[in-house]
Amino acid sequence: MRFVLFFLIFLLAVEGIPPVLTPVSAKKKLEDVLKNHALYKELSPQLMERILNSFLEELDPMKVYLIENEIDAWINPSEELLKRALVQWKNSDYSLFTEIHALFLQAIERRHQIEKNLKEGEIPAPEHQIEEYDRKKTPWAKDQKELEERIAQVTALQLHAFRKLEEKERDRCIQLVGKRRLHREAELRGEKENSESTVLTLFLKAALSSLDTHTNYFTPTEANQFMIQVQQRLFGIGAQLNDDLDGLRVLRILENSPASLSGELKINDKIIAVNGEPIVGLDITEAVEQIRGPRGTEVKLTVLRNNEEEAERLEIVLVRDEIRLEETRVKTSVEPYGDGIIAALRLFSFYQDEQFSSASDLRDALTEMQKEKKLKGLILDLRGNAGGLLNQAVAVSGLFMTSGVVVSVKDETGKIQHLRTMGTQPAWDGPLLILVDKASASAAEIVAQALQDYGRALVVGDVHTFGKGSFQICTLDAITQSVVRPDGEYKVTRGIYYTVSGKSPQLRGVKADVVVPGPFATAEIGEEFTSFPLPNDRISAHFEDDLSDLPPFQRLQIGPSYLNHLQLPIASYQLLLPTLQSNAQERIAKNLLYQNGLEEMERKHFDSLPVDLFHQSDLQLMEAKNILKDLIYLRAVS
Repeated sequence: MRFVLFFLIFLLAVEGIPPVLTPVSAKKKLEDVLKNHALYKELSPQLMERILNSFLEELDPMKVYLIENEIDAWINPSEELLKRALVQWKNSDYSLFTEIHALFLQAIERRHQIEKNLKEGEIPAPEHQIEEYDRKKTPWAKDQKELEERIAQVTALQLHAFRKLEEKERDRCIQLVGKRRLHREAELRGEKENSESTVLTLFLKAALSSLDTHTNYFTPTEANQFMIQVQQRLFGIGAQLNDDLDGLRVLRILENSPASLSGELKINDKIIAVNGEPIVGLDITEAVEQIRGPRGTEVKLTVLRNNEEEAERLEIVLVRDEIRLEETRVKTSVEPYGDGIIAALRLFSFYQDEQFSSASDLRDALTEMQKEKKLKGLILDLRGNAGGLLNQAVAVSGLFMTSGVVVSVKDETGKIQHLRTMGTQPAWDGPLLILVDKASASAAEIVAQALQDYGRALVVGDVHTFGKGSFQICTLDAITQSVVRPDGEYKVTRGIYYTVSGKSPQLRGVKADVVVPGPFATAEIGEEFTSFPLPNDRISAHFEDDLSDLPPFQRLQIGPSYLNHLQLPIASYQLLLPTLQSNAQERIAKNLLYQNGLEEMERKHFDSLPVDLFHQSDLQLMEAKNILKDLIYLRAVS
């Protein structure tokens, strides 16, 4: 199953601000990145080969302009070419990339001729067109004939999106798609006076993304967008979209957003027009510009919804509102069990502001529940939690254990810093499950693996989590800095996270103790599917913490209390695992609804759907509750 990248529909688009770059400043920026990177300190022939390939994909991401044989020297560069490219870069010489850019300009003219020659009869019928287009897996066209066929297929896919429109609307849409393509080509050409800056911008994007998937260069426009997203003060309708060739597909609808409150927009709907203006062919940030707007104003979406036989056209009107991400709250559910309750606490991200934090909200929820009923067991639901603030990962872990190392951070110099929780009494020390899926990442993986390491919790869910065990810094301070540097900003991976066992979730993820597959189970989600992921490694375990990494005065200050309350590893859950695993497997095998859902996931691309895939029933959570009940019972009788 293919996982598609998604984008928040409420992200604010800003006017294009071209970066101010020179050959010297571009070299300096890359040198700064290399100085801070966790793995790479200088450009090597291997990295230069990656950069050449990434540069080509920056120019032609859909592979509909260039032909393999004309770019083969750069796709499969010789040792001599790589050495020459490295020498040129050290001398702030980008002539090799200027040469590639010049070839692309010629390819634009060829594309224009192909479009001109493309007749109606040459466009594939709907049943023969490509249903989706994965640019990472699609090879470069081998010759002009193959290129022409690919362009015809892409055109057919876009035309098919307009099949429900009136003839006048359809003609207008086709014209706009062409205009937008020309606009993008103009941007990639660059004006004569700033064509050098265009090449340097593309080079920096290619170079940084070639180090690892989380290291990126932002133009001033992109940096402004990043800043607004981090600040999370956003206006729109509250949906996540995938940028398909034939429109914007709805992947997720955020709770309590205009889209969810209206109930009209559905998962997998395809938005093809906004306020009567077609968006097929638009870059996703341009499409967002069409959708966003002042709070309280209406936006009309033209949507195609696939039914069993054919697509239905709908007009949906939503009222824009400020989107404060619901990930800044905790969702609570309880269920009677014996003489008390079992509970599930859903945490969407690890956050902190002047009023709230993930740890304090969880603690408050636990306190309230225990006031009213006897809490017998707890599920901490981290599905879809992509992470957040590291200090909150430590604080959340501290709610379920006493003192101890939660996570260790190794930076680009090899220095290791331990982050500890200093608690003496956890907020909950009873039966605990952590529910995860393949979309649980970063800080969520730290909490899951740390509590698993200590034996304080069992991890339940997909076979493993996302596998992001790295951390990044950004030159842009989204909280205090309002002015973006004219030469752009960057984000760079500086190091790796490890939990108390010395293991890192990097690349491998956190392994589930009891596998309970959910909607993401067969999706190609995770660090292993990203470009150039950092390798996994490990450090020594730190269950016996001597505080040797702290200054002597600080050791004396916190030592006695901290060391007297160290969390000791617990083995009791592991003794019960064979029974828990066997019971879960038997229940899932006998549950026909669950089995039908798993079969559907194998057949269709459900990597974008929410956790209530199984006919609106969250069977993954339901089975986690069954496992928790087994755990409570087995602990009582053992």
